[in-house]
Parts: sequence; C-alpha cells; structure tokens
Amino acid sequence: MILLGTLVNALAIIAGALLGRLLSRIPESVRKTVMQGIGLAVILLGIKMGLGSDNFLLVIISIVVGSIIGEVIGIEKGLNRLGQWLEKKVGGSKQGGIATGFVTTTLVYCIGAMGVLGSMDSGLRNNHDILFTKALLDGFSAIIFSSTLGIGVLFSAIPVFLYQGLIALLSTQIYNVVSQSMLDAILVEVTAVGGLMIIAIGINVLELKKINVANMLPALVIAALGVPVTEWLGKLFS
Repeated sequence: MILLGTLVNALAIIAGALLGRLLSRIPESVRKTVMQGIGLAVILLGIKMGLGSDNFLLVIISIVVGSIIGEVIGIEKGLNRLGQWLEKKVGGSKQGGIATGFVTTTLVYCIGAMGVLGSMDSGLRNNHDILFTKALLDGFSAIIFSSTLGIGVLFSAIPVFLYQGLIALLSTQIYNVVSQSMLDAILVEVTAVGGLMIIAIGINVLELKKINVANMLPALVIAALGVPVTEWLGKLFS
C-alpha cells in the first residue's frame, strides 16, 4: 500500500493533537517556556538544513522570487482563511487560535526533506520506514503544539496527508523525468531553502517578528527548477 506511511503520519498527528488537548490546563508560564524551547529547536533545525546548500546564490534567488510569487498569490491569507473557516465550524477558544495552530504546524510538518524523501521511498519501493519515523516525531511534537497552540494542530494532518500522498503517487514516475544524481542535487537545494523557512517559523513561534512564511512556499519550486537550469547554464558557458 503506497499511502500507508502517509496515512500513519497523518493519524499520528491527530492522536498527538488530541492527547495534547488533555494537557491544555498546563500553567501559562510553563506553556510559554515550552513554546520558547520549541522555537529555539525549530530554528536550530532550520540552520542545520540551510547549511547543506551547494549553491547559496540559488537559495537566495529562490527565496526572493518565491516570496514575490507567494505575496502576489496570497498563500498566507488563503491558509489563514481556511484556518478561520475551520475555527467557525469547530469553535475555537479564542479568535485566531485554530488558524494559528493550523498554519504553523502545517508549515512545520510539510517543509523538510524527511517528508519528501519518505514519500518518495513509499512510492518507489513501498518502504515506509522514513515516514514511520517522521510519524513518531510529528506525533510527539503535535502533543506539545496542541497543548500550547490549540486544536488547530489536528487539522494540519489533512494537508500533510494530501502533500505526502501526492508525492508518493507521483514518485512512481519520477525517474522518467530526472536522473538519480539530479534528484539528489534538487533535494539538497530544496532542503536548504526549506531550512530558511523553518528558521522563519521558529522566529514566529518565539514571537520575535511576524514573517509570512507560507508566502515563501513557491521558493521550494523555484529551487527545484533552478538546479537543472543552473547545470544547463554551466554546460553552456563552460
């Protein structure tokens, strides 16, 4: 079953979010300190991802161009509207609570190499070990996020399932389009760009400054397309 790993990942987020709600009566001071710790850990993860780039100029171009595209499209506003719609349907405890939890954790769970690589492994080899590991990590983090950000964390399981499931299904044909070496190079740069976005998420969690991270999502596509373009230009001018 190609989608088994993706399904387990989504269910782990739901289970973690529900368990986290049972811990929602944690004192505010404790929750604030926990969120600060999570924010610092997220930033550290982003730095680790970002330092893996082999072409930092491509990373910068991807972030700039991707951010412009995202701002024009209004991805952040769209995700917030979806979160606010869920809030009206479910009934959040405070204005914007569900939207904040939904948007924040959707970005955290969807950005990163683990989801991409795990989904591809599921599609190509029907091996779900990476996604099972990601499910464990996401489930535990969902407990913490849900206890601090609210039930909106639960709904992030939906885009995670759709995103990873789509990659798993499309990956069965990926080697008809790109070679293994090209795919490896693409993943390196996409991971680096994703790392910068993860750092931005950490800054948001720490409430240092509000960054519209969702509007940077097209940067991942720009980075993926930029690798073969860069290689082609290198051959052209060599």
